[in-house]
Amino acid sequence: MKTQEIRELSDAELQKRIQDDKDTLAHLKFQKATKQIENTAQIRTLRRSIARMNTMLNDRKRMAASTKA
Repeated sequence: MKTQEIRELSDAELQKRIQDDKDTLAHLKFQKATKQIENTAQIRTLRRSIARMNTMLNDRKRMAASTKA
């Protein structure tokens, strides 16, 4: 997922997308362990996508806290 697409999502959508991607990541890791996955690079890209979304969510929380103070 591109950064611009992440910015357009709301906080609730981001949290739901993070949870869905974590579930998918767990499934991919299971497939890797049983040697059923062909493209192992999917795991890496999904992990990075989750990290991007977490970063954006934390930035939003930090900005909201700084404007309240």
